Amino acid sequence: MRVDIRRAAVHGRRAFPGGDDGGPTRGGVTSRIKDLTDIEGVRENQLVGYGLVVGLNGSGDSLNAAPFTKQSLQSMLERLGVNTRGATLRTKNVAAVMVTANLPPFGTQGTRIDVTVSALGDATSLQGGTLIVTPLMGADGEVYAVAQGSVAVIGFNAQGEAAQIVRGVPTTGRISNGGLIEREIPFALANLGTVRLALRNPDLTTARRVAAAINAFIGAGVAEPVDPSTVTVQVPKGYKGNLIQLLTEIEQLRVEPDQVAKIVIDERSGIIVMGQDVRVSTVAVAQGNLTVTITEDPIVSQPEAFSNGETVVAPRTSVTVDEDANRRLAVLREGVNLRQLVDGLNAIGVGPRDLIAILQAIKAAGALQAEIEVM
Repeated sequence: MRVDIRRAAVHGRRAFPGGDDGGPTRGGVTSRIKDLTDIEGVRENQLVGYGLVVGLNGSGDSLNAAPFTKQSLQSMLERLGVNTRGATLRTKNVAAVMVTANLPPFGTQGTRIDVTVSALGDATSLQGGTLIVTPLMGADGEVYAVAQGSVAVIGFNAQGEAAQIVRGVPTTGRISNGGLIEREIPFALANLGTVRLALRNPDLTTARRVAAAINAFIGAGVAEPVDPSTVTVQVPKGYKGNLIQLLTEIEQLRVEPDQVAKIVIDERSGIIVMGQDVRVSTVAVAQGNLTVTITEDPIVSQPEAFSNGETVVAPRTSVTVDEDANRRLAVLREGVNLRQLVDGLNAIGVGPRDLIAILQAIKAAGALQAEIEVM
């Protein structure tokens, strides 16, 4: 019985004939549950630390302008047996940096992770620098990793006495495998009796379809949508102590995700992204701009030969007005889909900048059944 249910789920047949079970049966584009959800508790943890980058070619911090760099340098040298208290330090080869990294889930001791290094003072470049061993702490203040290594910088900074060229961000670099995990975060995944799946894009319909697909594969009553973001899965008796196999099989199930009709607008770049469920009620749209063009075409008047006249420049100005008389009202029919909406607006010569204003006006008129998000 279990094998037959699984085949029905994989081939897209309805597990509950005569009704929408919410699973992968709607004929749309389906995605794996693995790509739609995260397992609650299986997550990264952010780490942060403060350290010094040495070996810079005169592009480090000015010790007078960055006193924290001077204090850190003196403290480091004292730990190494060098006393510099009261001495004048003028080096420009040291920079104070913040070191960040992500501790992966189930990261074990001795595993290496990538770290990012960012200048904290007035250093102009971290090119060629080496990060001195830096403890990386979590939100609880405990040290979970240490970082050290040569900093790789993509950007560069070249300058002379009268010109300067900067490409990228030379004050930020990366150290591949530069962090070493020293402490693990315990999480007994295999001993859980209930697993919570967190949707990356919360939606009631998607949560219901995920639960229905899991129930069609394992058995009714195993999965239940709790809210738009969470689906709980009770571990069946046959999977006790073997939760990894259960999660592996669940992750490969396919469902059709649902989404809210939304239009995302980036006014700075003129980018407009519309979802496929955007609908428009019957509305008339007109778009036209008053364009005034002023052209200066001066005329040069030359005097005749051997005359006492002077060369005169006579101004000649041409002014034209374009009121876009050929533009007409465009009627968008009720219930048009995304393609028809774009084609209708393109038909009246609407560019991206004007399209943003038109969409906002249609929304204000109550004729746009979609959410507009301005970035």
